[in-house]
Amino acid sequence: MAQRVFYQAASWCLSYPDAQLVGRCELMRSALAEQGPAAPDLTAVIAYLENTAIGTLQRSYVETFDLSKHHPLYLSYWTDGDTRRRGDVLAAFKQVYRGSDYLTNTHGELPDFLPLVLEFAAVASPVAGRDLLIQYRPSVEMLRLSLTEHGSPYATVMDGICATLPGPSPADRQAVQAMAGVGPPAESVGLEPYDPRLLPLNASS
Repeated sequence: MAQRVFYQAASWCLSYPDAQLVGRCELMRSALAEQGPAAPDLTAVIAYLENTAIGTLQRSYVETFDLSKHHPLYLSYWTDGDTRRRGDVLAAFKQVYRGSDYLTNTHGELPDFLPLVLEFAAVASPVAGRDLLIQYRPSVEMLRLSLTEHGSPYATVMDGICATLPGPSPADRQAVQAMAGVGPPAESVGLEPYDPRLLPLNASS
């Protein structure tokens, strides 16, 4: 139960910040507090959402996740970029959602959008959702490292997500590459080379 509560809160925290999200901060704080140490701590990012002007939150979110190729929230973007093979990967995500027999609302996002995967793990299928996170563990860890290096308040959310997955987190990008079974990346982001002119798809809604 604690993990499902955390995944839902993490999904909200990584979503585009609006008045509705800010209004959920107290709910997230109290729900996580009820889980005790069984749920990773999101106190810092919740305080950031509560105490920052909504306009500033939105600008920062767009700059972090939409305008920078270093922090995409799309899990398969880290491994496949905008390549043809990514279509098959996205279809596989959709198949997992269909297999849960739960009507998954993608909110207009691609199926590998991390907040959507987290919500799926929280609400629809904890096992299948967590399996997706484990399958794309290298992508999750790369995002964690990138946000940490950027000094982003969202890094604590990624710390918490990684803490729910098996084993310790890799210490650096080279260790993530080893985890993924691929060589060093050609770019500072991503597990395989891709055209550096390409930017992540818009994550805001």
